[in-house]
Amino acid sequence: MKKSSILILIIICLCSCGKSSKKVSITGEIKGLGTDTLYLYGMDESFDRIDTIFAKNDKFSYTASIDTITSAFLLIDNQTEYPIFLDKGNQIKIKGDINHPEYLDINGNIYNEEFTNFQKELNSLPTPSEKDLEQKAEEFIMKHHSSFVSLYLLDKYFVQKDSPDFNKIKKLIEIMTGILQDKLYIEQLNEAISLSEKTGTGKYAPFFSLSNIKGEKITRSSEDFKKKNLLINFWASWGDSISNHQSNTELKEIYQKYKKNKHIAMLGISLDIDKQEWQDAIKRDTLNWEQVCDFGGLNSEVAKQYAIKQVPSNILLSADGKILAKNLKGEQLKKKIEEVVTAAEEKEKQDNKKKK
Repeated sequence: MKKSSILILIIICLCSCGKSSKKVSITGEIKGLGTDTLYLYGMDESFDRIDTIFAKNDKFSYTASIDTITSAFLLIDNQTEYPIFLDKGNQIKIKGDINHPEYLDINGNIYNEEFTNFQKELNSLPTPSEKDLEQKAEEFIMKHHSSFVSLYLLDKYFVQKDSPDFNKIKKLIEIMTGILQDKLYIEQLNEAISLSEKTGTGKYAPFFSLSNIKGEKITRSSEDFKKKNLLINFWASWGDSISNHQSNTELKEIYQKYKKNKHIAMLGISLDIDKQEWQDAIKRDTLNWEQVCDFGGLNSEVAKQYAIKQVPSNILLSADGKILAKNLKGEQLKKKIEEVVTAAEEKEKQDNKKKK
């Protein structure tokens, strides 16, 4: 009986140890935080929830069960997303100041310490340019092939850009090793790279057939677009209002200048999901050029075909359907269109001379 009791006690202890080893604890103090609320949510599929952390007198604590190494975000002051890396058995400690939420001191595992040191290095730079930050991120990734911090830096400094350099992203992914290569994010990124390569400058644009506001099917070879260069603008009424306004202002100016020109046309492809909101936006923003939509959002077939990850975006096609440029803005876009139209007009003159 005594031996049985001891055996049961051992089993209970082992089970308790097993459970506690799956726990991760976070304790921290951020000066000036007061009684604010922090939010913890995952970067990927391994932590697909949002947890609330309540602070008191600048201090907070949190405990959760973790099955595997997890990348998450800590939302501070409802505006600053700070990466934090969690693993079972970790005791994470955080120190910082609410006036500088972008620089926290986090330890508890190698990844948090690596990122803390990386941020300190950035903070030591006088006035770093975007190029400087990218260089530092690239240097880190090159030295830390299997660090979860490398995955975060890849996304922050190279993927989340208006016009990502997929060639560079591909090279950085190729040097990553271990568990990083098995992450769903890398799989999705490789798919995006593959699509981007198919829709790179000089490639023929994928075929599409979408309905306009009248219900008519519009394609690249529709009558209004035949033998014309075509500026395609991808947009959505749900997009960022400031970006939409800037883009629409540029596009309306271009439309007014070239609406009677026989060498270029414009097409708006909306990634809206609600028909009424799409129609209201066209009317409200006076988007008078041809507009089409299939109401599939960012998951629509045309968005996948053209590797569109955010709106607004644009693609300029040649008269024979080749991609001439992607995501040009402001003066760059105007200059490119003028260049394309001038070349088409010059070619027309030369062709007319030959006929004579």
